[in-house]
Amino acid sequence: MHEMAITQSVVDSVCEHAAGRQVHSVRVQVGNLCAVVPDSMQFCFELITEGTVAAGAELIIDQPPGRAHCRDCGVDFALTDLILLCPCGSADVEVVSGRELRIMSMEVS
Repeated sequence: MHEMAITQSVVDSVCEHAAGRQVHSVRVQVGNLCAVVPDSMQFCFELITEGTVAAGAELIIDQPPGRAHCRDCGVDFALTDLILLCPCGSADVEVVSGRELRIMSMEVS
């Protein structure tokens, strides 16, 4: 379960930046194409934050959809999985969203 390692990195970074202040919420972006299960990340967050300044904090997960641009026909289209094929049949596509995995903000006091 790679969600544990990813969430541990998020919590480590959040706690470091909180500099001893209590963390109330953390907002992350986890794109639909990242192969990260949001429910697993939520579960891991609750376990990992115990005993830290982020204990009891809310984890808010935004999930940008997968989007791609076809270099052959120029169309932008939705991606629901990692099969990178344009509706025109071309495999010459560029993923433009859905792979995000970043901390967007945190609320501290």
